[in-house]
Amino acid sequence: MNKKPLILVTNDDGISAPGIRTLISIMNEIGDVVVVAPNSPQSGMGHAITLDSTLFSEEVHFDDGPQKEYSCSGTPADCVKLAVRQILGRKPDLCVSGINHGSNASINVIYSGTMSAAIEAGIEGIPAIGFSLLDYSWNANFEASKTYVSTITKHVLERGIPEGIVLNVNIPNIEKDLIKGIKVCRQAKANWVEEFDKRKTPQGKDYYWLSGKFVNLDGGEDTDEWALANNFVAVVPTQFDLTAHDFIKDLNTWNLNE
Repeated sequence: MNKKPLILVTNDDGISAPGIRTLISIMNEIGDVVVVAPNSPQSGMGHAITLDSTLFSEEVHFDDGPQKEYSCSGTPADCVKLAVRQILGRKPDLCVSGINHGSNASINVIYSGTMSAAIEAGIEGIPAIGFSLLDYSWNANFEASKTYVSTITKHVLERGIPEGIVLNVNIPNIEKDLIKGIKVCRQAKANWVEEFDKRKTPQGKDYYWLSGKFVNLDGGEDTDEWALANNFVAVVPTQFDLTAHDFIKDLNTWNLNE
């Protein structure tokens, strides 16, 4: 009898979000599931960790599934750290994060709490995947995501991921029969151009409201943004080594010690 893999599930939208509830149900068909997720939304937290305040965690029960669940007062990265060091007491066989309500393609990966949880798992040497659906609504329909989440997860468990790499998976917000398949991509050169709307409180104090627009500067047909716009599930192998290796040789010609 084959032993089921131990799968850690987390997210950044909070432990009660429909996206993580969907992800939990999918993972229950694949392995033994333990959930450690934020007790409130933590979107846009990036790789923040809790340093100067108390971290709390408690076992919770949202449904009758076989999974064990723990809410955490910290960030998504905190959840992974706490799971490995305290709750599980060992490294899981896989960490999956999401399903996020909204895109984590292109530059969004930098700000994403969903992907930061996956990256934190990767730093720990745990194979990890971040899943996102391009629908920011709390009532998003995750039905079309299920097959792709399951397929990619099973392939990762079977084949593994090289050390230092995690998968960033984004799923278009369309009906299942309109999705053309899965495309392995690179991260697009695309980003948000922010603006700050200056306003005043009733007491006359200035405050600022962040707004802006998303600009895709990349015309390549091998990017995550292209794949999503053309009804493919986008899979980007993402590394957390931020070294610009190609520039090291040139930088050494600067004679910085002179």
